[in-house]
Amino acid sequence: MYSLNVPVPGRVAALARDLGTRLTAADVRQRGEHTLVCKRLGSGDEPTYHELEARARDVLRGEPPFEVRVGGVDVFTDVPDDEEPVVYLAVESPGLVALHERLCAVFDPVDGIEGDDYVPHVTVARGGPVERVTDLRDTSVDPVEWTVERLEFWDAEYGQSVSSVSLPR
Repeated sequence: MYSLNVPVPGRVAALARDLGTRLTAADVRQRGEHTLVCKRLGSGDEPTYHELEARARDVLRGEPPFEVRVGGVDVFTDVPDDEEPVVYLAVESPGLVALHERLCAVFDPVDGIEGDDYVPHVTVARGGPVERVTDLRDTSVDPVEWTVERLEFWDAEYGQSVSSVSLPR
């Protein structure tokens, strides 16, 4: 599966790691594993990666930088086809949501998690006791804000960036 991701600043990754230390029974994301998915592009069964990247770059042409804010902790308790629950850092970004919608017009949305169901977030951990996980919702965090000036094409199979694209000013 390939996706277009927003690079996560070190302050956000550190916040996610700190929260993860409170969830000893969960599968906690490790250093370098924190991502913010803008849009999944394909599973590899469709066009080649290069074709997916070219189509995405066409959509991104002229896309300006946008603001992102991480300001709280939340939990998905009803996750399709995945281990429940999922603790995440809540992301606020009208620009990111608008870009996601533009990409959904070109790349089919994944049912249940994209399109109208898209919730921008940075995953902290999956699994663990529901009571412990939902307690984290009340955790107060200092907001982190940044301007997204670059997006990464991400290969989920290898857990790494394949290439990136700058957003013009």
